[in-house]
Amino acid sequence: MWITPEEVLLANALWVSERANPFFILQRRKGHGKGGGITGLLVGTLDVVLDSSARVAPYRILHQTGDSQLFWSIACGSSRKEITEHWEWLETNLLQTLSIFDNDDDITTFVKGKIQGIIAEENKSRQAQEDEDCGKFREAELKMRKLFGMPEEEKLVNYYSCSYWKGRVPRQGWLYLSVNHLCFYSFLLGKEVTLVVQWTDVTQLDKNATLVFPESVRVSTRDTEHYFSMFLNINDTFKLMEQLANIAMRQLLDNEGFAADRMLPKPCKTLKNVSALKRDLDARAKNERYRALFRLTQDERLDGHTDCTLWTPFAKMHVVGQMFVSNNYICFASREEDLCQLIIPLREVSIVEKADSSSVLPSPLSISTKNKMTFLFANLKDRDFLVQRISDFLQRTPDRLCGLTGQSVSHSNTKGSTPTSLPPTPPVLGTGELPLVQHYSSSLPTAKQGLLSIYQKDQTEDLGPKATKEKMKEESWNIHFFEFGRGVCMYRTSKTRDLVLKGIPESLRGELWLLFSGAQNEMATHPSYYAELVEQAMGRCTLATEEIERDLHRSMPEHHAFQNEMGIAALRRVLTAYAYRNPGIGYCQAMNIVTSVLLLYCTEEEAFWLLVALCERMLPDYYNTRVVGALVDQGVFEELTRECLPLLYEHMQDLGVISTISLSWFLTLFLSVMPFDSAVLLVDCFFYEGIKVIFQVSLAVLHANMEQLLACTDEGEAMTILVVHVLPSLLCNKFGSLRADVIEQMRFKQRLKVIQCLEDTAKRSVVRAIMTESAFAIEELEELYVLFKAKHIMSCYWGASSTPAERHDPSLPYLEQYRIDSGQFGQLFSALSPWSCGMHTATLSARLFRLLDSNKDSLINFKEFVTGLSGMYHGDMTEKLKLLYKLHLPPEEKIKDYKYYLRMWAKEKEPKKETIKDLPRMNQEQFIELCKTLYNMFSEDPLEQELYHAIATVASLLLRIGEVGKKFTNNGSKKPELQPLPAEDVPQQEKEDSSGEGGQSLVSKALAEAQLDNPTPPANVSDEEAKDDTSISSYSVVSAGSLQCEDIADDTVLIGCGVGGAIGGNDFRRGSAPDADWSISFEQVLASLLTEPALVNYFEKKHDIKSKMAACKAQRAVERQISSSSDHELAQLST
Repeated sequence: MWITPEEVLLANALWVSERANPFFILQRRKGHGKGGGITGLLVGTLDVVLDSSARVAPYRILHQTGDSQLFWSIACGSSRKEITEHWEWLETNLLQTLSIFDNDDDITTFVKGKIQGIIAEENKSRQAQEDEDCGKFREAELKMRKLFGMPEEEKLVNYYSCSYWKGRVPRQGWLYLSVNHLCFYSFLLGKEVTLVVQWTDVTQLDKNATLVFPESVRVSTRDTEHYFSMFLNINDTFKLMEQLANIAMRQLLDNEGFAADRMLPKPCKTLKNVSALKRDLDARAKNERYRALFRLTQDERLDGHTDCTLWTPFAKMHVVGQMFVSNNYICFASREEDLCQLIIPLREVSIVEKADSSSVLPSPLSISTKNKMTFLFANLKDRDFLVQRISDFLQRTPDRLCGLTGQSVSHSNTKGSTPTSLPPTPPVLGTGELPLVQHYSSSLPTAKQGLLSIYQKDQTEDLGPKATKEKMKEESWNIHFFEFGRGVCMYRTSKTRDLVLKGIPESLRGELWLLFSGAQNEMATHPSYYAELVEQAMGRCTLATEEIERDLHRSMPEHHAFQNEMGIAALRRVLTAYAYRNPGIGYCQAMNIVTSVLLLYCTEEEAFWLLVALCERMLPDYYNTRVVGALVDQGVFEELTRECLPLLYEHMQDLGVISTISLSWFLTLFLSVMPFDSAVLLVDCFFYEGIKVIFQVSLAVLHANMEQLLACTDEGEAMTILVVHVLPSLLCNKFGSLRADVIEQMRFKQRLKVIQCLEDTAKRSVVRAIMTESAFAIEELEELYVLFKAKHIMSCYWGASSTPAERHDPSLPYLEQYRIDSGQFGQLFSALSPWSCGMHTATLSARLFRLLDSNKDSLINFKEFVTGLSGMYHGDMTEKLKLLYKLHLPPEEKIKDYKYYLRMWAKEKEPKKETIKDLPRMNQEQFIELCKTLYNMFSEDPLEQELYHAIATVASLLLRIGEVGKKFTNNGSKKPELQPLPAEDVPQQEKEDSSGEGGQSLVSKALAEAQLDNPTPPANVSDEEAKDDTSISSYSVVSAGSLQCEDIADDTVLIGCGVGGAIGGNDFRRGSAPDADWSISFEQVLASLLTEPALVNYFEKKHDIKSKMAACKAQRAVERQISSSSDHELAQLST
């Protein structure tokens, strides 16, 4: 490419001049191309270690004048082809013009101006994306694709200089982190190291430091471990690795992980050498931290944040912290943890104004809310811009909220797909329509207050110690509300936390749970959503509703609120509505226990939104089909136990108790194992502080019972102690130092482990289910499953004919979840099939795919895939020939009326193994295709010629058999013009044609004898014949109307060039067509093949799939391109 002219003082240092003229020199960098010796090796090594190839291409063009020692670099190229095009352009367009100038300075000025003009023209037409990913990063992305053969769909996120430890020797090179792969390349003193790891294969990611490996990153897979060190900034690199690995784990969990996140903020300006994808991932990480800190919904996008101070009237001081602005909220967090936190929804804001600046209060900003609260921020760096952004968001907010009056769901103004965190819109009823039966209305008692309030209303006032304690709590909270405010805009301080730890009074529990969980914001922005959702959900019969009905009466049966229909009906409505809202979760056991406690203190709608907050934000992935979130936290708890209580951990591991007991603790928030009063106090703390409270209490439970647990000798005794002996005093601060960010880091490590363990479990389940139906060994089936799943995942992120959701259905059994299309099947077939057919392999693969695709959805699952391979590898000769025979029959097309389904049902009731007599007859066209396949199969066999002669003999015999059968079918109405040769003459003819292409000419003559004048079928054609006539379909490669011998000869050795002469030349080719009356059965094909020992030995020969699987596994998912054309491909990519 043309580059801005730059001075070069040493033109020959590390460069070799290849072409020159009076004004220009074309040079090649040493170490590139052929030769170079030790100097070339050193330069090549330096280019890799110092990344000079990202700045200095291997070819360049210099401009010089006369005897001047000053050179100007005007062009560079990554390939000889690219630089030659530039050189030829200079010779054609500039040489004659430059010879006119008398002054060398004028020549240089003209050349520089011309080159700058060309660059300016190119910049006008350059794509916006290329502008964004300019400079070194663009070169690095091209280099990655060249080195690892990556397609355009694979996007580079970032690259780093580091060392890869191969054994005990570090290899300095470059680490490329793309969306789906971790890649490393090094070239040192002629030795090349290339590594490609898919993120979906990563089982562990650690940052550690040892004597052997200095501060390094360890990337573990099921097979090996890789160590990388000597990063410029190891923390940034490791964070990016974590993000990419997390995305990969999400892809393994569900199909939505493959969808692009279109809700990321777009950068305002381009940063040099940083990809847009890297900035988007950074923005994603900031969004996640922001939403987790302030308990906001998943669609909330951080617009920006800035340092500032907030005036706190309760403390009479300015608190230093950060202001965060997003599309629906203004938030503040103090620099000192727990000092002050504030959330201001824009829907509550009435006035935003700039106050007068002073030396005491520089750049102040006042925000007033509808409930008469005013917040004063100061020390804002860019106050005018901040006010403008807030004003922009405020202008959008009223319109969005006004639109809610006629709808049940709020829709974001952002164009594109609705984010998954937003609730789906229930089907809207027609104008004036009302449901036939109204399941929920605002007049219901549970729509106005919690069940506890309803059942305590009729009781006499309790004046005992408990009631007195409740009154004192209420008074403390009222004082807090007076001092810090009430509602969503309340100042949240360490005093708030202290009050929560003492317990929230029953009368305020519902209100404060909604506030601290963030559910209040969702409920306020989605009015009437719950009511409409209930009407749509109730009355439907699904697996979730059946499970809900089964568990309704098991939800706190000892509590009087759930001993009657009012409480049961409310619980049914909430659980059914949520299962309808989120079918991905539906209903999971333990949700009924948690929801029943929520209904005691909240209205139905409030309980519903609290359940949403729990399942979708506070306890992510806890209640899905595989309870992944709970298993992850279970692993975190075990790790914390090992660190905090090492002695007890060893003993508990021996008993196997921790994993058994902790799962129920996490899923039910201790509600099923603690005394009720203690458990509700724990829920108070959980809604305020999040998951770390559960870990603190879990550790406290173990610590309080440590002596008894250490004395336990069996699992049952330990579980009894842990279930019964739990007291409220356990909510102490012994493990209060546990931090939320540390828990998130531990969660990441455990998430990798848990999801990969689940994948291994799925693999074992699939193998167990299929091993009885397949002759493959267990190890072989496991390897095949890994290859099949890798192909499925690769097709998802590199594009395919169908979406990931169509290919992966988690609701199906593991055996049928992953599916591939014909393209991916063709790749696996080529790599694993024992039947190598050369150019004919794709055709055979397409036919086998069609045969295996039983439901005709253009996708096959793993069971179908193994069925096809098993027949080729482990079937006897009859089974293999039957498979080949069926591959060349047309697809069955039957009218599926009720009689058809009755027959199918009867066949299922009376299973019958398919016999060779059940196979339909094969017509002449299909037989020719079968011969083509066999000839291609034999083309790479060591006994190729012997097999050719054998199949020629069999084909000749079968063609005569078909002719004889035709005569009997036609009752001898027309005699053939050529008499078939006696069978004993066939070997003699084979001997005569044994040289050269004897096998070909044998079949050619046989086909010539078979191509007789087509007899007119008699009027009284039998039903069987009519079926055979209609069986000639357009499925075959050779069409029924144009079966010419030259067509067959295009891609096979079945028929030689002399066929035309043997059967009458062009006259035959113009008039020939498949004989509709000719047909043979499978028994005839089998009997004929059994007469040839070479064919019998070929089909009886056993093949080993292990070698093919090893080759397929060694051949990385992304094959490296080493061909000489790679330089040209790189040049094409860069243009």
